[in-house]
Parts: sequence; structure tokens; C-alpha cells
Amino acid sequence: MERFPFDIVGFDLDGTLLDTSGDIGAALNHALAQDGRPPVPQADVPRLIGGGSGQLLRNVLGDQTSEAEFERLQGVLLDYYGANIARHTRLFPGGIAMLDALAAQGTRVAIATNKREDYAVRLFGELGLLGRFECVIGGDTLGPGRSKPRPDMLNEMVARCGGGRAAFVGDTSYDVGAAKAAGMPVVAVSFGFNDHPPAMLGADAVIDHFDHLIPTLCAL
Repeated sequence: MERFPFDIVGFDLDGTLLDTSGDIGAALNHALAQDGRPPVPQADVPRLIGGGSGQLLRNVLGDQTSEAEFERLQGVLLDYYGANIARHTRLFPGGIAMLDALAAQGTRVAIATNKREDYAVRLFGELGLLGRFECVIGGDTLGPGRSKPRPDMLNEMVARCGGGRAAFVGDTSYDVGAAKAAGMPVVAVSFGFNDHPPAMLGADAVIDHFDHLIPTLCAL
């Protein structure tokens, strides 16, 4: 068998490895209820996710709230989410088998997510997955202004994994933009929280199931 072409495979979290929409939707609607606002239907939540909790709230509220009120609601959302982070969240189908296959060939697997680092670490810990990752980099890990779609998090991911050829897997334009800026191949998942039609995200390839990820990476 030919050697797998990547030393490192990085993943986004929300909408890529994990379906977090149930827990994020519950936290969002809890925050909106505190302000007397109507809930967002659960079916609409996936398309609003991407870019972190602040972007999620802005997608719902637009510019119709003051900065102080926005920050208060974001705090309510994050507090509720942190206390209920893994009630409904699960790996997407084929995720475990795919992670097992990458581990079996010695590939280093990492996370680069715009979710806060402490929440990402807690979530993977509660799901019993944390030990599978070489590192977990969150949207706040490197400080303000350095989250995706900037390349900084992906460059840091490679550095923390000891260097080598890397590819990234994501579901939104934030992920594709960061990977392109970092000069690494990127695969988009069609089953995630896509902010554009998957074929229009600009990824090098699109997959419909994690069973297809390793063959797709080998073909890049």
C-alpha cells in the first residue's frame, strides 16, 4: 500500500467532526428567551453556526442590539452552553472508524476550531475523544483577531504537531479560507453546517460521508 500522503490531518469541530447543533441551538434559544425574543427553529440552527458564538448571535440579532446587550446575551449563551455542552452532541456517521484508520497509520490528528478552547477540550473530554488529538486549538488560543479564516490557527496546529505535510477538513468558508491561506489542501464535508453550497466553498474536494475521507485525501 502506498504511504498515506499527510503526516497531519486537522479538523474543524462544529459541523465537521461533531454535530453540535442540538446543544448550540438550546443555548441560543435560552439566551434569546432571557431577552423576550422568539426562539430559532432547530432546523435553522445549523446554517447559523460558524465563526464562534459571537458570529452566531450576530447572525440572529443583526445590528439591532447595543454592544452592551450583545455581550450580556453572549455571556448567557456561553454559560448555558458550558453547563450543557454534551447532551445531544455526537460524532457524524463514520467518525470513529475514520479516526481509528488515521490512528492506525500513525497520522497525527488535530483540532482547529473557532469554538473557545476550554469548551472544545471539555466537550471532547465528556465524549471520551480528547486522547485522540495531538492538540486542540480554539478561537481564543492565539488571542484576538487570529481565528479562522486567518491561517494562524492552522499554522500553529502544524507547529504543535511537530511539522510535516498537513491537510484540513471543514464545513464552512471559514475553514476553506484558513486552509487556503495556510497553503494546505482542504476537504469540505457536505453534511456539516455549510454556509454556502458545499461545491461552492472552494475546497479541493467534497465528501458526503467520513468513509470517503481517507481515499479522497490519498487522491489529492
